[in-house]
Amino acid sequence: MVIKAVFFDVGEVLVNETREYGTWADWLGVSRHEFSAVFGSVIATGRDYREVFQVFRPSFDLTVERQRRAEAGKPETFDEQDLYPDVRACLSELQRQRILVGVAGNQTIRAEGILRDLKLPLDVLGTSSSWGADKPSDKFFHRLLAEADAPPENVLYVGDRLDWDVRPAQALGLKTALVRRGPWGRILADADVERALLFDIPNLSSLANLVEQYNATGEYLGRRDIPFS
Repeated sequence: MVIKAVFFDVGEVLVNETREYGTWADWLGVSRHEFSAVFGSVIATGRDYREVFQVFRPSFDLTVERQRRAEAGKPETFDEQDLYPDVRACLSELQRQRILVGVAGNQTIRAEGILRDLKLPLDVLGTSSSWGADKPSDKFFHRLLAEADAPPENVLYVGDRLDWDVRPAQALGLKTALVRRGPWGRILADADVERALLFDIPNLSSLANLVEQYNATGEYLGRRDIPFS
C-alpha cells in the first residue's frame, strides 16, 4: 500500500523544545540543568512529563501557570529559530511528490496559531485543542484519518514518542516513523513497537526520499537498514 498522506507530530519532530523547557525552568526558579535531569528521569520511569513540575512545586497547575506566564508577558512561545533545520525541505519535498502533508499534535490553541503564522508547506494543520481530542486516544487518530481522507494503511504518522505517537497509530493500522531526537526519542524503548516501524530515523533529512522509494518499490526499510548520523 503506497503512502498517500504523511502527518507529523510537533514537539521534537518539527520544533526543538529546548528553549521552551528552558523558560519553564526559569519560571520555576531552578537551574536548566537540574530541570533537564529531572525531566529525563520522569520519562525514563514511564511517568507523565507533567509530573516534572510537581517535583519542584507540588501544587503546580500547568494550565494556571500558562495563564500566569501570559499575564506576566512571558508566554510559552516558539518561532522560526526553533524549527529543526530539516523541516521545511522535508515537507516541501513530500508535497512535490503529491503526498498530503499534515501536522497533528497535542498543542495549545496558542501554539496552533504560531504554527499557522510560520506558513509551513502544509495541507492540514490540527491540534488536540482544536480537535477536542488528545493523543494517545483513538479519537485523535480517527480525526487524523478523516483529515487524511485515506485508509490507515495509506497514512504515515511521524513522531518522537513510542508511547503516545507510534503505538496508538500502529494499533489503528497506520504506518509509523520514529524520529529519534529529543528526550522521548532517545529514552523510550519498546521492542514490539519498534519492530513494526516503517522508518526509524535520526532526523527528517532522509524521510521524503525514503517515502518516495517505498512508494516506488514497496520496500520495507526498517531500523537496521537506515544509517545513523
